[in-house]
Amino acid sequence: MEVEVKFRLPNKSAHQKLLSVLSPFHITTLHQHNQFIDGSAYELSSQRAVLLLRLYEQTRIPQCVVCLKAKPVLVDGVSRIEMEYEELDPAIFKACLDDPQKLMHVDLRVLRRVKEEFGVKRFVGLGGFRNVRNVYMWKGMKLEVDEAKYDFGEMYEVECETSEPERVKKMMEDFVKENGIDYSYSVMSKFAVFRAGKLPPS
Repeated sequence: MEVEVKFRLPNKSAHQKLLSVLSPFHITTLHQHNQFIDGSAYELSSQRAVLLLRLYEQTRIPQCVVCLKAKPVLVDGVSRIEMEYEELDPAIFKACLDDPQKLMHVDLRVLRRVKEEFGVKRFVGLGGFRNVRNVYMWKGMKLEVDEAKYDFGEMYEVECETSEPERVKKMMEDFVKENGIDYSYSVMSKFAVFRAGKLPPS
């Protein structure tokens, strides 16, 4: 179970302001290519799950993961989701952009679970988005500031994985308020936004 505090930033101005304020705590910038996969009969999404292929671009050695996300709950800026992931050969990621069915022949625990537990017989690609993630170590917590780039627009978020969501949420709220940064609680996951085909209202 992954638990995260997730705040939505209303626009690029708020995003840039947060990046500036956090700049002394910057660790790295990740460029992600995210691709969503389902069964041909929507076996995953009909059971509130999705398969995510994520390629980390612009790294010295390309890295890729395949991740099963299931049963998401997002309330008052706190996200809880069941998640299981494994490393995936980047060459397979690229091959699956053209033919997701090639995943059927990949022997990974996550994919076996998808086939056996969810009954997927054939994989189909749903599309995806790119994301620029700036990572910071702030007060002992890892903050991730995202710029998600969809075909229909860009969305900005800051999130923090934690086992103490209420305490961390209060710390994050105090921080953005002290620095005059507009925010709201995130109300939709990035996958939900992608499926909706439009950005949620600010």
